[in-house]
Amino acid sequence: MSYHSFSLVPGLYDDMFSDRFKQIDNMFSRLTGEKPISDIPNYDLIQKNETNYELIVNTAGYEEEDLDILVHNNKLTITGKYQKKINNGKENYKWLHRGIKRNNFSLSFNLDNRIRVKTAKIILGLLTLNFEYEIPEQEKPKKIKIINEKKMF
Repeated sequence: MSYHSFSLVPGLYDDMFSDRFKQIDNMFSRLTGEKPISDIPNYDLIQKNETNYELIVNTAGYEEEDLDILVHNNKLTITGKYQKKINNGKENYKWLHRGIKRNNFSLSFNLDNRIRVKTAKIILGLLTLNFEYEIPEQEKPKKIKIINEKKMF
């Protein structure tokens, strides 16, 4: 299981370091027997405006019945359990290359208590969750109108 903090601060990534990290992660995983972090699906986190966010998770090969989304105690957990489809022996495939990962996975994000999941949908292998950051009325900035007393007389 992989844990992530749902931070509003964007991450800084560099492809060169990212590839090196994947190599080190795989080596460490072989030594410890733990599942590599790089086996979790890729995701994007987008801030659409001041209060709306979008999380897009790459779920290629998974159908909606293979995925589960749960929010409990301000923790969002997305799990994927890939179920092999039985072809009843009608087709005999010989894999020449198999690069699309279809492993079971679990992604977890800690959410602020003001963040609410509005919708979840899957389109073309991308699971999209929309969030809203609820700002209480008393915490929103209020504009104070200035009255010019000279104009009143």
